[in-house]
Amino acid sequence: MKAVVPMTNRPRVLIIGGGFGGITLAKALRKSPFQVVMIDRNNYHTFQPLLYQVATGGLEPDSIAFPLRKIFANQDNFIFRMAEVEGVDTKNQTVSTSIGEIKYNYLVLATGSSTNFFGMKEVENASLGMKTIPEALDLRSLILQNFEQALQTASGELKDILLKFVIVGGGPTGVETAGALAELKRHVLPNDYPELDLRQMEIHLIEAGNQLLAGMSQQSSDDAKKALEKLGVHVWLDTMVTDYDGNSIKTNIGHDFESSTIIWAAGVKGNVVNGIEEEYITRGNRMLVNEFNQVNGFDNVFAIGDLALMKTEAYPNGHPQVAQGAIQMGANLAANLNRMRKGRELKTFSYRDKGSMATIGRNKAVVDLKNVHFKGFIAWLTWMFVHLLFLVGFRNKAVVLLNWVWSYFTYDKGTRLIIRPFKKREAEESAILV
Repeated sequence: MKAVVPMTNRPRVLIIGGGFGGITLAKALRKSPFQVVMIDRNNYHTFQPLLYQVATGGLEPDSIAFPLRKIFANQDNFIFRMAEVEGVDTKNQTVSTSIGEIKYNYLVLATGSSTNFFGMKEVENASLGMKTIPEALDLRSLILQNFEQALQTASGELKDILLKFVIVGGGPTGVETAGALAELKRHVLPNDYPELDLRQMEIHLIEAGNQLLAGMSQQSSDDAKKALEKLGVHVWLDTMVTDYDGNSIKTNIGHDFESSTIIWAAGVKGNVVNGIEEEYITRGNRMLVNEFNQVNGFDNVFAIGDLALMKTEAYPNGHPQVAQGAIQMGANLAANLNRMRKGRELKTFSYRDKGSMATIGRNKAVVDLKNVHFKGFIAWLTWMFVHLLFLVGFRNKAVVLLNWVWSYFTYDKGTRLIIRPFKKREAEESAILV
């Protein structure tokens, strides 16, 4: 039987996940004496910070995705396999996948995170997350389908439900999605749907905490709230969603929302691989690691990025689950794997906070860089520059920049296509049609 990956005399580093952390680690091991094997369920890397633009028609998915094989085309010690991971056997140092078993000398879990519905199964079944390209395309289709259906109904009540959009979660994803929908309402949809009275379209942003953008400064939070409200977004703070049946949203404040579309951006949880004992898993479904990103209890099993929870004095609840954390952990781990091979002392991971930012809409953004805060047009340009910088591939950078320039001068977004109609579950359909 043919081996899943070629046999080698080199020690094998097996990376599960092709996100920011996994890519950074694999690249940094380019000239090392390891065989680097990466497994991912997709054959592409997704630039998740721009998924909301795919969902709201600003970008096509191929402009924020890049083939993993192309990233490492010239790296001789790299092997990629597209497969689903079924489980890990740390005792025998093997990973079971949909294409067979793969042995490892060093295992790196870089599986990232998924949408956290906090155990609310009905909410999970009836709402849409935005962590993958298929989810973003589903959301784009659903938004446009709502408008198409609203054109065809004489029922004012049903039309209100179809044209009410509720975003849960006031972090960067929620804020940016709300802003993008508001700009669609203001600049784009009136031209596409002149028969509709778009004053009926409502955008609600619900946040359980007492401020938006909780990881940023109070000033950024206040500026974001003011900018969204100026765009017509209804912001609800100190409000928690307790239930949703595909039609009616229940909250802890007694105010219910009737909507057929709820976009869930309220939190994430780690994607833990089967076979990892529960004693190594902590809050947020993240894996406890030491200062070298070693999973507690193991010398040769590591976790990086959103999955890893490293408790430090500065970050007692773990580091922020952002791209920079994954990138820095990947780079530090690469250095430590080489140190480990040479029998040298390992280097402690130290997170460098390079700032936080969020865009609200045209010429509107907020940026925190250490103790410096700024907003408006300069912040918006800064946000664009940073996101372009971290996109993978020159073509993707060029396509995204061209789309942004076109949208800026034409007040238009050219990807309002229902490529694959989103099919609601039967329970949700019946609820809406009642």
